[in-house]
Amino acid sequence: MDYRLEVIGVPVSDVDAAKAFYVDGVGFHLDHDIEPGPGMRVVQLTPAGSSCSIVIGRGMPLGDPGTTKGLQLVVEDIGAARAELAGRGVMITDVQQLGPEGAPGSRFAFFTDPDGNGWSLQELKRA
Repeated sequence: MDYRLEVIGVPVSDVDAAKAFYVDGVGFHLDHDIEPGPGMRVVQLTPAGSSCSIVIGRGMPLGDPGTTKGLQLVVEDIGAARAELAGRGVMITDVQQLGPEGAPGSRFAFFTDPDGNGWSLQELKRA
């Protein structure tokens, strides 16, 4: 039996502002934006190259806006990824070395969405 993590809920206060941030700022693909019932809106977005999406919206039990921390995007070239996000207007930290120099997976940069949900970029070069 395979158990694939494919969607993670991210609580936001303003669905339209969050959608704009993730699509225009971070470059996620908009999979769908639907209203399946009264008072409910489901917006699913996927990072380029990822098999895992996020869902934002209203009328879903996602928790309080800004409470999700530790979301991580893994990239091959953190310098290029950071520059791309900064160029799109995302407020992102400088690249930080959080382990021994040259250790795989030890370079990070951090940003938050408009509600304060916490994201990191991790550089991990794959063979």
